[in-house]
Amino acid sequence: MTLPKILQGNLSIPVIGSPLFLVSGPELVIAQCKAGIVGSFPALNARPQHVLDEWIVRIKEELAAAKEENPHRPIAPFAVNQICHASNDRLMADMESCVKHEVPIIITSLRPPEEIVTAAHSYGGLVYHDVISVKHARKAAEQGVDGLILVCAGAGGHAGTLSPFALVREVREFFDGTIILSGAISSGSAVASSLALGADLAYMGTRFIATEEANAEQAYKDMLIESVADDIVYSSLFTGVAGNYLKPSIARTGLDPNNLPDANKSSMNFGSGGNTDAKAWKDIWGSGQGIGAIKNAPSVQSLVDELKQEYQAAVADLTEKSIY
Repeated sequence: MTLPKILQGNLSIPVIGSPLFLVSGPELVIAQCKAGIVGSFPALNARPQHVLDEWIVRIKEELAAAKEENPHRPIAPFAVNQICHASNDRLMADMESCVKHEVPIIITSLRPPEEIVTAAHSYGGLVYHDVISVKHARKAAEQGVDGLILVCAGAGGHAGTLSPFALVREVREFFDGTIILSGAISSGSAVASSLALGADLAYMGTRFIATEEANAEQAYKDMLIESVADDIVYSSLFTGVAGNYLKPSIARTGLDPNNLPDANKSSMNFGSGGNTDAKAWKDIWGSGQGIGAIKNAPSVQSLVDELKQEYQAAVADLTEKSIY
């Protein structure tokens, strides 16, 4: 798969920074795009709704200025994440803002987004939809999405349980659009591995929480640095959708992270105020299983420079090994 024109020549490494609830704001997105990876944020992070227009305008203006000052530097486009669920009463208003400002990439979640695809394609925008199964991938492909984000085992937040070895292969058999791989990707070598599996781009979220520009509490960043994969628990209790969370953040609330009850999907709510149990989202922190690679919280530019070096070294190593 050839990358879409908007990404060609505008990436330092083939990475999309995934949208992070509460954590992704203009500062993080702008820093990611300037460093040469796609930055993104959930539309619901901009509150109240009119703030979304302000964020989009600020991001576009700062990226345009950066490109004018550095015409030969890879500066990536940005993306806005839309939660396509019935409880999100802002969805259409948020999409009107995205259409008005011609947001380059729309990332959709939860429901095959036919009306969102139509709206984005009206101005030439791209739609990437996240899925956790082949069944969901087929439904989204039928709606005409431009790319599929395969959220595999080990991804932060709402994650699937399938191995990337299985999901990438099966989806590629019927989908010729862009494939983006998510799941415990925290290093440049993991990015190279994603492409070796057959993906076009890697989707990286947790690693960017531990950066200077991320809108996250210092305690959250410190917990990511101090934790390892065994400190992650997979549970549906907090949002009604199964996801990966940091055990220490759960334990602080008085819950036993090793004995959590399940929740049913009726507890899901993504309205203008977010989930009805706001405390669960605020105090219980999501994380992918790749946190063992997180040792510090540098600037986004420093992190991307490091990832690029790791990526190039891994590609060179794979090339050398391929002669055998």
